[in-house]
Amino acid sequence: MAGERSVIRLRMSAHDAHYGGNLVDGARMLALFGDVATELCILRDGDEGLFRAYDKVEFLAPVYAGDFIEAEGEIVSEGTTSRKMTFVARKVMEAVKGHASHVNVLNPPVNVCLASGTCVVPKDVTRGRQAAPEHVDAILWTRDANAAAEELVNALDAVKVAHNVVTAGRTRLLLQ
Repeated sequence: MAGERSVIRLRMSAHDAHYGGNLVDGARMLALFGDVATELCILRDGDEGLFRAYDKVEFLAPVYAGDFIEAEGEIVSEGTTSRKMTFVARKVMEAVKGHASHVNVLNPPVNVCLASGTCVVPKDVTRGRQAAPEHVDAILWTRDANAAAEELVNALDAVKVAHNVVTAGRTRLLLQ
């Protein structure tokens, strides 16, 4: 059934960086799309299926080690054994250059890659639709993930400010 969706999110590591400046190879986005396509085939047919071909791939923005990427795919149409899918990779958080642990939440996220392609699940291995675990459905349909991440970052910043105020107050008391 068209409309099935899958989303994965992960941080690009130094291992993913392939070029100077910690630039991640565009093929890494295609590997993520392959993982999303595998999950879609499993949910739809109970089998990993085979990725037959991409018919379109567009690289739209650079990705660097430390960036968080969300890859999403959807089955848009299906034949007897074929599953036509579309994919988008979004940069949802990006590492701040020059700061080892600083990360900015991007709101809105930046599309870094778009693609479409076809997977095939041979008829003799198709086992029918598989029920996704409830927590997966919750993740797939939660569109406020970026807002929640931003709230968490803001809360952590507030804690840091409060800590600094308390620390400064203690210092003043000790000096008096």
